[in-house]
Amino acid sequence: MRGQNYPLFFDYCGPWSGTAAMSGTLKIIGLGPGSAGLITPDVKDALETATDAIGYFPYVARVIERSGLTIHGSDNRVELQRAKQALELAGEGRHVVVVSSGDPGVFAMASAVFEAVENGPLSWRELDISVLPGITAMLAAAARLGAPLGHDFCVINLSDNLKPWSIIETRLRLAMEADFAMAFYNPRSKARPEGFEKALDLLKSACEKERLIMFARAVSTPEESLLTVALSDATPDMADMRTMVLLGSRQTRLISRENAAPIVYTPRSMR
Repeated sequence: MRGQNYPLFFDYCGPWSGTAAMSGTLKIIGLGPGSAGLITPDVKDALETATDAIGYFPYVARVIERSGLTIHGSDNRVELQRAKQALELAGEGRHVVVVSSGDPGVFAMASAVFEAVENGPLSWRELDISVLPGITAMLAAAARLGAPLGHDFCVINLSDNLKPWSIIETRLRLAMEADFAMAFYNPRSKARPEGFEKALDLLKSACEKERLIMFARAVSTPEESLLTVALSDATPDMADMRTMVLLGSRQTRLISRENAAPIVYTPRSMR
């Protein structure tokens, strides 16, 4: 078991933020799905007081440059190196923000930072570290479509960069058996276009053909597009890496409207 030097019980009150034994700070922030209006006030405040912003190139590109702020961009597959850099800078007394899109705790940088803390110098555990939540793409997409996640649902990352496809397939099968509505992150990239095709084939083999599936691309940006189809009509090219894919449960409903987009929702009561 990892983390053997943690006590079995914790005597703790108040919000967690480290012990602040050092003068630097590290805030792990989420910029939301795209629109500046969906960035929380706490995140805006953190950006205004930061000395350093660290993140994947497209995410830190959303940070407004200003005097006194150094922006450190890096590639998508170096999360742990990025986390270590942030911790080192905070240890030097800098006020660091680690930037993710959406929410930093959903398939993003918060986990990477804490993994680095667990396996790094003991001094990193004394840093003032906090996580500032953001609006994740799943919630933004669901809100634009109506309320497809209104009852029990699960979230699955379809990227096999950090876990084998066999794990993804097992989780898909169990989620279908439990009749969850599902939200899929990272469905289809140029480097691995076959993954979403396999996922669709699996879903079609076990779910009703009329099950609703939704494709919400670039939600809250000028490139936003929304599409709801029956599962039997879904094709792999309906998704890319900017697309949030939502699959309804057996209970999910569609309300047609003549002069507006349909509303998709999942009732809170089981029928």
